[in-house]
Amino acid sequence: MIKYKPMYNVTISGEEIGYVQDIDAFSESLKNEIIENEDKNVDSISISENPEYELKLVDRTLQTNEEDIAETVAQDIKDDLSITYKYYDIALNNETIDSVDTFEEAEQIVNDLNQQKNDEDAESELNLSIIEKYTTDKNAVKTDDVEVAKNNIQTQLETKIQEEKERKEEEERIKNMPDVNGIKLATAPIEGTITSRFGEISRLRVSTHTGLDIGAKTGTPIKVVAAGTVIIAKYTGSYGNLVKIDHGNGVETWYGHTSKMYVKAGQQVSAGEVIAAVGSTGNSTGPHLHFEIRVNGNDVDPQNYLYK
Repeated sequence: MIKYKPMYNVTISGEEIGYVQDIDAFSESLKNEIIENEDKNVDSISISENPEYELKLVDRTLQTNEEDIAETVAQDIKDDLSITYKYYDIALNNETIDSVDTFEEAEQIVNDLNQQKNDEDAESELNLSIIEKYTTDKNAVKTDDVEVAKNNIQTQLETKIQEEKERKEEEERIKNMPDVNGIKLATAPIEGTITSRFGEISRLRVSTHTGLDIGAKTGTPIKVVAAGTVIIAKYTGSYGNLVKIDHGNGVETWYGHTSKMYVKAGQQVSAGEVIAAVGSTGNSTGPHLHFEIRVNGNDVDPQNYLYK
């Protein structure tokens, strides 16, 4: 017994690799060797064929390097490893923006940017979150260092804050739009001087004025006040070149005396789209837009909604 010492013979698939003194220490060395070869993000390792250990008495003078044996075993089993990698996504309202290697890195970024977000926009509904991710595909792990990830996320955060601000402003603008029987009027048809108001009597007309005359230069673009469908776009008696738009809910708008018409019957138009140009066709004393609003066939005063 003085001539021998107990050691463990390590074999893989029946092939002898060498001797080790401590199985637990060797297993830890083997794990470290595999992790070192895989660089980073390793969460767990599954080996399809584990090394086998047989206790033997060997010559006391036998020298062995367990690190070398661990390296040899790692090379032998590298093609049979199942490795799970872990990393951390940082998401903005559940949309992943960037990824980092550790939870501590992700937490640092989120805490810093949340403070900045609160300082800039306390009412923001944007939410930064950390998502723990696992994969067995090493190529799927695409992480950045902390500063790069933070800059990328900060850029997206600032963009989203601005978009959210603009969205809220647009919602407020729409909320405050004049409403005709449930139809929101997004814009006035033109900017100009009112030359004749609704209900006025004139020797040029056989009845009271059914619309609003807005004076402007010939060729001034005329915008449709709300989305709808073109009913008429043609020369129509005293109206001259007339465009009629059906907006739904019994609401129509009329645009008379135009010099040019850029739409045709049946065409769909969006709010603010240019449909014609100011002119002086039909029964007109000068270039202007005759603008009417009709609800269920009845003319109403446009100044109840626009040009107040």
